[in-house]
Formats: sequence, C-alpha cells, structure tokens
Amino acid sequence: MRYLGWLLRAVLFFILLGFAVKNDQPVVLRYFFGYEWQASLVVILLVFFALGASIGVLAVLGKVLRQRREISALKKELRLKHKLDGASDNS
Repeated sequence: MRYLGWLLRAVLFFILLGFAVKNDQPVVLRYFFGYEWQASLVVILLVFFALGASIGVLAVLGKVLRQRREISALKKELRLKHKLDGASDNS
C-alpha cells in the first residue's frame, strides 16, 4: 500500500511537471492604475493557488482553535469527574 502511495505521488509530480513545462509563456496581469505584473503562467498560478490555500487556512483557524479550547476544557472536566467518582467509591 505504501508503494501505491509513492507511485501516485510520482505520477502526480510528473503530470504537474509536464504542465509547468508546457505553460512557461509569459503572461501579463494588469491591475488598476496602470500596474502590471509579468511572469510565467505557472508562477502566477502557483502564487494564486498559495494565496487561496492560505486564506482558506486562516478562515478555518479560528474555529479549530475554539474547538481545541473546548476539548481541553471537556477533558479537564472529565478528569475531575473521574477523580471525584474514585474518591466517592473509596468512602
């Protein structure tokens, strides 16, 4: 199973490498007020993909941190409950 995972990674790498080699033409992105950015199509796609992934991670980060705090509080409450149950069983 591990070899299948490495095979799939290698195939994906070579597909993306072929995409990058075939799309190396310069592209001009025009912004407001006459600003322009000229770069390879692959570089521009990579930059915008990375920005999108970063924005997605930041959007989820607050919820993940809130859930971690809630899990920590529930674990602490559960430990306290088990400790109290153990103390009441001994008496």
